[in-house]
Amino acid sequence: MDDKLIEKTTSYVCETTPEKAEQLRAYLEESGWKLDPFPPYARWKGAKDKISIVAYNSGKLTVQGRGTGEFVTFFLEPEILKEARLGYEKIIDGTADALEKTEEFTPHAGVDESGKGDFFGPLVIAAVYVDEATRPKLLKMGVRDSKKIKGDRKILQLAFQIRKTVAGKFATVAIGPDAYNRLYQKIGNLNRLLAWGHARAIENLLDKEPTCKWALSDKFGNEHLIRDALLEKGRKIDLRQRTKAESDIAVAAASILARDEFVRKIAAMGRELGIAIPKGAGANVDEAAKKFLEKYGKEKLASVAKMHFKTASKALGIPV
Repeated sequence: MDDKLIEKTTSYVCETTPEKAEQLRAYLEESGWKLDPFPPYARWKGAKDKISIVAYNSGKLTVQGRGTGEFVTFFLEPEILKEARLGYEKIIDGTADALEKTEEFTPHAGVDESGKGDFFGPLVIAAVYVDEATRPKLLKMGVRDSKKIKGDRKILQLAFQIRKTVAGKFATVAIGPDAYNRLYQKIGNLNRLLAWGHARAIENLLDKEPTCKWALSDKFGNEHLIRDALLEKGRKIDLRQRTKAESDIAVAAASILARDEFVRKIAAMGRELGIAIPKGAGANVDEAAKKFLEKYGKEKLASVAKMHFKTASKALGIPV
């Protein structure tokens, strides 16, 4: 989902059931919204922070005001409606133009990664194959770019549903810190390392779904990088790359599987070491790296972290 679309959305209309309308009303009441239980032609009306929501007797639900896009994207659709519509209206309603129909309705694979910006833990790349039968199911369950999903628990739940829905037509490649550091030292470039991982995920997926004709990934470097890293099977498919590729349902599904695998592995790493390992990068991660060195020594840092990050140099006392 494009951040600009979320920011610009100030009006949203959908159909809902009485049960879901009541579920939403109960949530709003608990969250301090001002509720009018008897507005004209409606079940109820709620207002808070410049957002107005009306649940009509007909089943229509309207959301209006600044903040509508964020409310709909991060709560209403995934938690109440259980369906992602915002940004996918033309796909769902069948009004997409020819190019959009080609990209969204033709069976294809989506590829995405997780852990690229995390100091601790692996780099994980996932590929998911989506066809005419699985696409509407993924849309209905609320699949979207993993960065737009709040909470590891929700990621875990969606990842379980995705794996079940696509019936094994997915592949994940997890590059642990040791292997990551060796590859980075050998390749010397993060984009080339990413391309290598994307290519492996595509090749592994083609073993499971050899009829796949094309794959889409986010554009993170020169387009030839992934193509050059593909092997015999991968070079027979049409590889497409574009910015904001996570808006594609297959890429969005891949981003969720990649993030789920990353979260699982970093949690397992923490349990094994007996310490809490934070995600991402920043001051809290810098502090965690220092504490890790105090407990385990500098020799072990490369087994849990990506050593080309500035965090490693800071922790080791090397001038950045």
